[in-house]
Amino acid sequence: MMEFKPHNIEFAKEFATMKNVPEILNNGYDKTPNPYTEKDALKFINQEIGKHPEERFLIYWNDEIAGEIGITLKKDVFRLNAEIGYFISKTYWGKGLATQAVKKMTAYTFKHFDVIRLVAGVFDFNKSSMKVLEKNGYYLESIRKNAVIKNGKIIDDYIWVKLKE
Repeated sequence: MMEFKPHNIEFAKEFATMKNVPEILNNGYDKTPNPYTEKDALKFINQEIGKHPEERFLIYWNDEIAGEIGITLKKDVFRLNAEIGYFISKTYWGKGLATQAVKKMTAYTFKHFDVIRLVAGVFDFNKSSMKVLEKNGYYLESIRKNAVIKNGKIIDDYIWVKLKE
């Protein structure tokens, strides 16, 4: 069974170990430290603790930490937008966990925040994440050609969107 739990510093080491995997780090922004250490996890978790409503959650599968999901609220003229991001530990790939988590986080976001638009940027090689978003009613809004440089390679960025109904 999949469930969300708030971030907790007790899980910093496990979180860092789960995130410090090339397949995870290669799908995220370069602002995320690489390698990702327990110190990095503690800093990140401490930024999330105390936010109400919570913007990010640990994903659990059968009472074991299995990933993380959250939103980044936008500002200024984009203030009714949020960016959704997530990762699932390699141990739990292929179980439909990301699909369940995105569904739950999407509903949670539209219920608890003044947001009418959720956006997910997906690098061109991450077809699995695109399938997760599509299964959850996100649509491909655009492909930003040559928009990203990741690991020294220029790639396309696929922009997936879900509008509040």
